[in-house]
Amino acid sequence: MAWSSKIQDKLQALPDKPGVYLMRDRRGKIIYVGKAASLRHRVQSYFRQATLRSAEPKLRGLLRSVEDFDILVTRTEAEAILTEGRLIKDYRPRYNVLMKDDKRFLLLRVNLNEPFPRFESCRIQKEDGATYFGPYASSPAVYAALEFVERRFGLRVCRPRVPGPEDHKHCHNDIVRYCSAPCILKVSPEQYRERVETALAFLRGERPEFLKEMQQDMEKAAAELRFEKAAALRDTCLLLRRAIRERARGRKSPVRKATEAGAGLEELRRVLALAAPPSVIECFDISNISGTHAVGSMVCAVDGQPAPNRYRMFRIRTVEGSDDPAMMAEVIRRRYGRVLAEKMPRPDLVLVDGGLTQLRAARQVLDELGLADLPAAGLAKRFEELYADVRSNTAPLVFASDSPALRVLQQIRDEAHRFALTYHRRLRLRRIRESILDEIEGVGDNRKEALLKHFGSVLRMRKAPIEEIAAVPGIGTALARLIHEALEGGSSSPPDDTGGPPVSP
Repeated sequence: MAWSSKIQDKLQALPDKPGVYLMRDRRGKIIYVGKAASLRHRVQSYFRQATLRSAEPKLRGLLRSVEDFDILVTRTEAEAILTEGRLIKDYRPRYNVLMKDDKRFLLLRVNLNEPFPRFESCRIQKEDGATYFGPYASSPAVYAALEFVERRFGLRVCRPRVPGPEDHKHCHNDIVRYCSAPCILKVSPEQYRERVETALAFLRGERPEFLKEMQQDMEKAAAELRFEKAAALRDTCLLLRRAIRERARGRKSPVRKATEAGAGLEELRRVLALAAPPSVIECFDISNISGTHAVGSMVCAVDGQPAPNRYRMFRIRTVEGSDDPAMMAEVIRRRYGRVLAEKMPRPDLVLVDGGLTQLRAARQVLDELGLADLPAAGLAKRFEELYADVRSNTAPLVFASDSPALRVLQQIRDEAHRFALTYHRRLRLRRIRESILDEIEGVGDNRKEALLKHFGSVLRMRKAPIEEIAAVPGIGTALARLIHEALEGGSSSPPDDTGGPPVSP
């Protein structure tokens, strides 16, 4: 079987980065969504004659149906897992049988209204008054955390709401699982409740001292060659340390935040040899599913703090395929071309999310626009290196882990990434709605354009009577009835896409 030149060209341009890939059939409908630690290696592995010969029937059927594919690059493999799950729930691809049961990521649940609360894992968060933690992309990490809190704090695992001596007759968890056995009053209800509260504080990241014990458990498991257990404990530690960092950031007073930001900006002034601390920083990020879904974001920080009213979004217009540097160049040209045309204030520093290649693209555009004196830098994700000057052979700057300058850069870079993904998701949801029209026989591009122009969105069209649909030029009663029936059958589409942050022209 020979694949099209379109697919062959895309295969050659695949990046060696984590992400999600979307397989499409001849009608453009998404029929499979998958994740990959390396998009290049994973996607290319499908399109080989050996794969087609030796694959199981389901995979061969998928490959024979594929006419095109798109990719979405993510920062980490964990983010790819979460994105894959969201896309599967959005698009409901025919070949994703493993997740068609609406499988969700794991959560930890504890009902504090019970006399003797216990922790358990679940996949659905209900409005039942219980406390939930998660969701978590790593199931082994959840189970490792659950086992640790049960063992470390002596929490029960039995199911009776109020366990008593009769339940203890058939249970040895106080011997084999470290249970504190409130059922036979080895601990009082008050003492048991204190254990639960301590476990809650630990999972919220308020008791970091217990992480040392978890670290020791991880090292012991590794020494005993139980590598899967060690990896699960490692992932749990990472999750809890992230919770501790987020909690620490949330607890900071405005004065402390301003003080730390000021220290970071002063350090940036020094390492970048600027005339003054960069009070206004504009940061750019690119997020793309191949082709028309590529987007860029610009976020702004003033005195080290986010300024959402200055955020901008960009729909990539001139670049096809996954060419991040070219996309970065387009966004920089549009942004600062407008700054010059409208005589808007310039930032003190332009920051791009990426390494030397992205920075070179941005720097070239700035120089072409006559902004050679505008400082620019690029923060590479992998080692958090700062490329500050592409016009010399200067090595990238490497900050200490506790550097206030690095924290300022990371916060604005992560905000740019989040903002780009938010816009990306809005475009995906819009495409989901419009794809319903693409699947209706007799609705071509012209009729689709006329319908969307008249109603504004598929959601409003779904609420309209057949007579109003038929009144749209070129539709008629028979096709209006077919459209109405198709939209009624697809009533699970997301809400109408209105409002949202500004999009740069």
